[in-house]
Amino acid sequence: MTLSRSVLYGFVALVLVWLMIPVVIIVPMSFSDSRFLAFPPPAWSLRWYEAYLGNAAWMQATRVSLIVAVASAVIATVLGTAAAYALNMTSSRLVRNLQVILFLPLVVPIVITAVSIFFVYANVGLLATMTGLILANVMLGLPYVVTAVLVGLRKFDPAQEMVSRSLGMNRFRTFFIVTLPQIRPSVISGTLFAFISALDETVVALFISGGEYQTLTKRMFTALRDEIDPTIAAISSLLTATSFILVMLLSLNARTGGKK
Repeated sequence: MTLSRSVLYGFVALVLVWLMIPVVIIVPMSFSDSRFLAFPPPAWSLRWYEAYLGNAAWMQATRVSLIVAVASAVIATVLGTAAAYALNMTSSRLVRNLQVILFLPLVVPIVITAVSIFFVYANVGLLATMTGLILANVMLGLPYVVTAVLVGLRKFDPAQEMVSRSLGMNRFRTFFIVTLPQIRPSVISGTLFAFISALDETVVALFISGGEYQTLTKRMFTALRDEIDPTIAAISSLLTATSFILVMLLSLNARTGGKK
């Protein structure tokens, strides 16, 4: 191993350690028996997980977040897959330029996006509604789905569709029978990314969620203004574990798709 490669590996290892420090600290604190956050914990307990699971307000916020994440991921997958398919098939420069619009949520600062959504929702009556939360997260999740599906479509041989259509199938049936099964790993990856994005979204939720439709991340943020409750550490650990499992599924999905 050359010196330059050793330096590169060492740098990458340091970056990974730096990124893992918050997780390494938060997870043990979530099992603390102390009334306040302390590291290392003076004693071990599951009291803060019980406090989270036994609190009706926390459970309501969790249900809202899960409903929003699942619904927005499904809708973003349908719309994003259709958009990616159209972008891949068209030769029109105008249509291809629309791809820039689809990626705007990734380019525009999230605070600007949140403020814009707030003013729009204030005029149409979608503040503090489930519909508003889902629509906002669909917009934020679309770029992930479009990007993932486009990657799959670029590896797909369009001649297979031409053969299928020459045998009498219309474009709609051809997509579901011929194309979709072969780009399924990319579609699943886009869905999981959209789900993670919606589940962890905080800034937009701070502006547009509220009342009975308050997301888990917003409730965590507002709870921190009153006191540093160790329950937040327990919830953060659960969210981190969920995201880690989904990332592992993404990795496994990508590896399975690459072997096909």
